[in-house]
Amino acid sequence: MSVYFIVTTFFEKEQSRCLYDEYIERVKPIVESYGGTYLVRTDEIIALSDQWRPDRVIVIRFSNRKDLDCCFASEEYRAIKDLRMQSVDSRAVIVEGV
Repeated sequence: MSVYFIVTTFFEKEQSRCLYDEYIERVKPIVESYGGTYLVRTDEIIALSDQWRPDRVIVIRFSNRKDLDCCFASEEYRAIKDLRMQSVDSRAVIVEGV
């Protein structure tokens, strides 16, 4: 069964966008090397609630949980993780689906 990694990000400072842009450029080939497929990567969001207004939404499908875990535990990912942590406030969930 596929698993989905769903992330919302919130930018705290405009200058941090440069760091985040570097992160998203570098993370894509890492995710894809572990079999991840981007289904959604967008800043075009229509918020239906004033209480939840993310600046970016990402949905990645992996064929199984092991591949997802290996991806985000990899040396390659750990090398760029700080770029994300320094630039955005992010919230993520992992869900199983069809």
